[in-house]
Amino acid sequence: MKKNVPLYILLIFLIIVNVFFLFNYLGKPDHDRPGGKQDGFIVRELKFDDVQKQKFEVLKTEHFVTIEEFLDDEKKLKDDLFDRISNETISKTQIDSITSRIGKIVKARELETFYHFRAIQNICDDEQKEKLARIVKQAIGRKGPNNPNQSPPDRRRKGEGPPPRH
Repeated sequence: MKKNVPLYILLIFLIIVNVFFLFNYLGKPDHDRPGGKQDGFIVRELKFDDVQKQKFEVLKTEHFVTIEEFLDDEKKLKDDLFDRISNETISKTQIDSITSRIGKIVKARELETFYHFRAIQNICDDEQKEKLARIVKQAIGRKGPNNPNQSPPDRRRKGEGPPPRH
C-alpha cells in the first residue's frame, strides 16, 4: 500500500482532470433553473426533438444533483485531510483512510457519469448514438496523437517527477 500511494494520488488527480474537462467540454449546468431556456451543448449537437429534450433535462438535473453531492463529500474529506497537514501526530492509517474514502467517492462519481451518458444514449436514435460516442471520445481526449488536449506522457517513466515516498 505504501508504494502505491503516489499512484493513487495520480489516479485521483487524473480522474478529477477528466471530469473537469468533461464538464467544460459538454457544457455547464445552469444552476438557476432546472429545465430552463437555454439548450445545452448535447441538445444542440445531437439535435434532440422536444420529447428527447424533456427526457434529457430530467437526466441532466438528476445527474448534476448527484454529482454535486459527490463533490461536496469529496471537498469535506479533502478539507479534513489537509487540515491535518500541520498535525505532527497524524498516522499513516488516518491518511490512508481519508484518501481511500476520497477514492471511493471519485469512483462513484465516475460511475455516475458513465451511467449518465448511457442513459443519454438510451434516448438517442442510431445516428445520435454515433455522434454522442464521438463527442464523449473527444471529451476524454481520445482524438489521437496530434490532440493538443491530451495530457503529456507520464514523467515518472522517464525518471522525472517527485521521488517516491517511503
